[in-house]
Amino acid sequence: MKIVILDGYTINPGDNPWDPLTSQGEVVIYDRTPSELKIDRAADADIILTSKVKLDAATIAALPKLKYISMLATGYNNVDIAAAGARGIPVANVPAYSTESVAQTAFSLLLELATGAGMHDQAVKAGEWCRNQDHSFWKKPIVELDGLTLGIVGYGTIGRATARIGAAFGMRIIAHAPRIPADPGPTPVSFVPLDELFKTADVVSLNCPQTADNAGFVNSRTLGLMKPSAFLLNLARGGLVNEADLAAALRAGTIAGAGLDVVAVEPMLPDNPLLTASNCVITPHIAWASLAARKRLMQIVAANMASFIKGDPINVVNGQYLR
Repeated sequence: MKIVILDGYTINPGDNPWDPLTSQGEVVIYDRTPSELKIDRAADADIILTSKVKLDAATIAALPKLKYISMLATGYNNVDIAAAGARGIPVANVPAYSTESVAQTAFSLLLELATGAGMHDQAVKAGEWCRNQDHSFWKKPIVELDGLTLGIVGYGTIGRATARIGAAFGMRIIAHAPRIPADPGPTPVSFVPLDELFKTADVVSLNCPQTADNAGFVNSRTLGLMKPSAFLLNLARGGLVNEADLAAALRAGTIAGAGLDVVAVEPMLPDNPLLTASNCVITPHIAWASLAARKRLMQIVAANMASFIKGDPINVVNGQYLR
C-alpha cells in the first residue's frame, strides 16, 4: 500500500512521529500541498491522508489507483464524500480526539473576554500599574461567570464537555440541538429553540458542524437577538458566522464581545473585518492542537488505516454513498 500524506505539518511539526503509520506501508509525507500539485503527488496513492487539501470530484476522478481516504481531522467537508463513495472509496474521519482541548480553549477565550488577563498583563508590562495612583485598576468591566447562562449550539461530545466546565464555573446550561439526545449526560441542561437560546444566553458557544443548511446562520438577525452584555464563542467552523455582520455587531455594541478560534477562510485574510473589530479575541485555529490531542489523532488515524487494510473500515463517514 502506498500512503500519501498531503498536509502533515500541523499534525506533526516535529513532536508527533509518524511511526504508527509508517509501519503499515510505504509512506510519502508532504508538509503542505498546493492545489496545483495534489494530483501529481497523489497519482500513485492507494491511500490519501489529508486535512485541508480539497479532494473534489474532479480530483478523485483523476486518481484511478485511490482506494481509501482518511482525514487528519474530524471535519470532512474538504472531501466530496459522495464522489468518493460512487467509486467505492471509503472516507474515514477522526472523531472525538480533541474534545477536552477544544473545551479548554473555549474557556480560555471566554475568560479573556470576561477578565482580560492578557490585556491587563500587557498594560502592566507597559508600565500602567507602576504609574497608577491606586493599588488596583482595570481596563474593562470584569465579568463573573457564576450565575450566568451558557447557551451551547450543538450538543455532541465537545458541547457536553463545554457544558461540564461551564457548570463547574456555576453557569446555568441551556442547549439547542437538531435532535435532543435521549441521554444528555450528567450535566443539568435545558434544551430550547435556537432563537430562545440566543435571546437568553449570556454566552453563546457554537459547537456544531457546518452544513449547507446552517452556513452563516449567525448573522445580523441572530446577533440582534442577543443581550448587549453577551459574548459569542466559535470553536466549530468559521463559515457558521457572517463575519461582516459580527464585526458590525461588535462595533455597534450589539453584543459585548466574541472569542473565535476559526474563521471562514484560513489562513485568515488581511481584509477580514474581524481583525479590527472591537472586543474580539482570535486564536489561529489552535483548539485542536495540543500535543495530547495530536497524539490521539495519530493513533486513531493509524487504527482507521489498519482496519481498512484488514477489510473492515471504521469511522467511515460516507457509508451511505458506497456502491
